[in-house]
Amino acid sequence: ISFNLQPGASLGQVVDRIQELADRELPVTIGTQFQGAAKAFQSSLGNLWVLLIIAIAVVYIVLGILYESYIHPITILSGLPSAGFGALMTLLLFHIDLNIYAFVGLIMLIGIVEKNAIMQIDFALEAERQHHLTPRDAIYEGCLIRFRPIMMTTMSAMLGAVPIALGYGAGGEARQPLGLVVVGGLLFSQLVTLYLTPVFYTYMAALQERVQGWKRKKKEVEAPVAG
Repeated sequence: ISFNLQPGASLGQVVDRIQELADRELPVTIGTQFQGAAKAFQSSLGNLWVLLIIAIAVVYIVLGILYESYIHPITILSGLPSAGFGALMTLLLFHIDLNIYAFVGLIMLIGIVEKNAIMQIDFALEAERQHHLTPRDAIYEGCLIRFRPIMMTTMSAMLGAVPIALGYGAGGEARQPLGLVVVGGLLFSQLVTLYLTPVFYTYMAALQERVQGWKRKKKEVEAPVAG
């Protein structure tokens, strides 16, 4: 059975409707499988989810090596859920499917959103080590001092994606989901990151201190036994 797309219809919507119709009308003894462009569309979406997870995992590993910690990379990546939520809500608001271009925008958001938390945490860690501030005071100072560069870099990246989100240029409609994902994700995450990241940093620092205290107590208990 072959099908064509009506003007304005997306391949993702049509594939979902055909699959829903086949599950409802056909008996369980008959199997269905898409071919051609529809099959390539389904396989590409499945691979992109794996690619997104691998990208996040690689970023976590790199950050863990740079900071020599398992905790701080989690704090840096804490802004990704808010960026993803803002991106998906933007697509839903404009009635646009999550296609390949939108997935590319999500992968771009991983690198763009991270730098806000990196700016804050770099300053906070240096303030803790050099000026012996508490984690709460250090991240508070980091938010105040790094507010201007965070806003400048975020606004430049977001405004640079606005023409893509508006669909200007030849083939602009195809790239529009990428621009909408970047603009929506940055806009929402920027409103949340300055409040969310300090909270995560404070709680993660307290958790790290508890773990280190537990390790010190364990060594103190094991030392007499070993002696």
